[in-house]
Amino acid sequence: MTVTAVIMLIVALLVVWGGLIASIMWLRKNPERTTYPEGGFDDRREGAGIVERDT
Repeated sequence: MTVTAVIMLIVALLVVWGGLIASIMWLRKNPERTTYPEGGFDDRREGAGIVERDT
């Protein structure tokens, strides 16, 4: 392997593993939300069939 190839390999490894470590640290700092804002109403239509459109 040439020097350029080794340098690019190291850069690629740092980007991938650095991104993984950064995302793990961010998720540990900001876990999933337990509270959510009030939502709207349930818009499911019982018994309604598939919407067919003539396109």
